[in-house]
Amino acid sequence: MIMTAIQLRAELFREINPLLDNETAMQKMLTFVKHLVSINNETQQKTNKARQGWEAAAKQAHADGQDKLMADDIFAEENMEEWKW
Repeated sequence: MIMTAIQLRAELFREINPLLDNETAMQKMLTFVKHLVSINNETQQKTNKARQGWEAAAKQAHADGQDKLMADDIFAEENMEEWKW
């Protein structure tokens, strides 16, 4: 039998916590976690779609010299050797 990561996690919870030995509670937990995973997947897809083309645009901006600092480097005159890490 091949188990999904969610099913494996549920089995681990069942072994760790006797309170989750209740089948109804386990089904509720699995349903909840599956719902979270689907929401996470949808969010990831939206994020990926929103950021589509960013890599190419950043490379083009660099090639065109448009990725320079807009403000002076405040640490340009700072002696970093005096800093203690």
